[in-house]
Amino acid sequence: MKSTFFRFLLGLSLALTLSYCAKRGAPTGGPLDSIPPVLQNASPKQRTTFFDKEKFVLTFDEYIKLRDLQKQLIISPPMEPSNYKVYPQTGVSKKLSVVFKDSLRNDTTYTFNFGESIQDNNESNILSYFSYTLSTGATIDSLQFRGTVTDAFEAETPPYVSLQLYPIDSTYNDSTVYTQKPLYVASTLDSTIYQFQNLKAGKYELIALLDNASNYFFDQNIDKIGFIEKQIELPGDSVVDLRIFNEIPNFSWSKPEFINEHHIVLPYFGRYTGQSMEMISEVPGDFESLITRDREKDSLNFWFKNPPKDSLQFRYPYKDSLRTHTVKYSTPTPDSLVVKKTSPKVLHLMDSVLLIANLPIIKMDNSKIQVRNKDSVFVPFQVNLHPNKDEIRLSIPNLGPNDKYFFDIYPNAFTDFFGATNDTIAFDVVTSKYESYGKLIVQFKNLEDSPLVVDLLNSRYKLKRRITKALPNNQHTFEYLPPGKYIIRVIKDVNDNNKWDTGNYLKKIQPEEVIYLPEEIDVRANWDVNQVFDPIQIRLDRLKSSTASEVTEVDQVP
Repeated sequence: MKSTFFRFLLGLSLALTLSYCAKRGAPTGGPLDSIPPVLQNASPKQRTTFFDKEKFVLTFDEYIKLRDLQKQLIISPPMEPSNYKVYPQTGVSKKLSVVFKDSLRNDTTYTFNFGESIQDNNESNILSYFSYTLSTGATIDSLQFRGTVTDAFEAETPPYVSLQLYPIDSTYNDSTVYTQKPLYVASTLDSTIYQFQNLKAGKYELIALLDNASNYFFDQNIDKIGFIEKQIELPGDSVVDLRIFNEIPNFSWSKPEFINEHHIVLPYFGRYTGQSMEMISEVPGDFESLITRDREKDSLNFWFKNPPKDSLQFRYPYKDSLRTHTVKYSTPTPDSLVVKKTSPKVLHLMDSVLLIANLPIIKMDNSKIQVRNKDSVFVPFQVNLHPNKDEIRLSIPNLGPNDKYFFDIYPNAFTDFFGATNDTIAFDVVTSKYESYGKLIVQFKNLEDSPLVVDLLNSRYKLKRRITKALPNNQHTFEYLPPGKYIIRVIKDVNDNNKWDTGNYLKKIQPEEVIYLPEEIDVRANWDVNQVFDPIQIRLDRLKSSTASEVTEVDQVP
């Protein structure tokens, strides 16, 4: 019995010992690596002069991989991608090599800014804004300046805006940004801050370019551009801020497109203000046509009836000549009149019911429309047809709270260009109580220098209300607002035309200034919100919170 007890204790002790040892031996993985790669050697050394090699090689303390190199790598002056190669293309390595396939410029300082493309292989820790500088001459150019780029109209500025410098010399003219590549280039990468470094003394033209084609040329139809009125002078300028904007493209027509036997689309580029597009076919005496604008595309809708049998011919200006295009009838896309409600079930107290039509409406009969409230009492209403003949608004002048309205729209209420009429449309809407809405009172300060357009946007930046008239006492009240988050946008309407006007590079016209209140405004039911909009204070707050650009250049490593 005694020996049995001792054997039991021995077995228990051994089991506990093995369990303890097993726990101590379990791997934990250690602390997570958060340190980015470190440069151990550069060959030739960083900031070398009289560079005459075919490549440079950077060696790091751990294996690296390259991410999104095409966007992140900024070489100044710019180089054609076909003139150099970066390794590793894929996979991992401790060495990063840039091999030149063509000669570099003489007496020129080159900067290779890798942005955030270099990261370690295991944890993807990023070596931010690492750059390597060399010179093919005797000195490294040392002048620099910095600044910010913001979108002239949108609240958010897109990333990867290219900053481009052109020397002011005998070859420079206003069209240089369309036809020549810059001497120096920088990028905002994923922030609004940029920095030029290693520049020569001189005078330069500076532009910011959202370069969608990545070709360093200003393509007016697709790129946003920003500029300043004066030239950059170095040494001298140190901080330069720019705003980017879409120009209105130069107007031009595209080829007309057949839709069906009564509908042809006339596409265009730019802003349509009545430019000529002429139908030149011989047509029967009862031929009729109507033109409306497409709300989603840059095009006109050419509606017609009683046409010639096979085709219609159009003539329009194209560059410095006239072009003729014949639209032959082919496989048609069928359509018939459809009128439908697009507004929501809840009708807010300052809103109206919106109907859209797929074909142009030319006649309305209000006697075919009835509106009743929840007590079945007929109420007065107003019907308005948009000049484009594709939207119909039904408004109730004395819209009451906490009510229900029934709309009955009978056939022949709306007649389209081809004589067709609508089917019966019936729907109802409800209104909310006064207590369901909030009120926003905005006090404007330091905005007396120009007329204003004041926009109230929802949290998705969709326009909900707009003020285009002068504000009494610089204060305005937005009443009957559904609860939610709102944003205030103010346009300094210099030419007093009740809208935002963009800029033009060649004409040296800057876009009108747009200012956003930095914080969303929380409007609650049955609650008044007082808000001050002061652009001077907004700018001061931004200056306090902004930080200077940090472009990392690793110290010389032997």
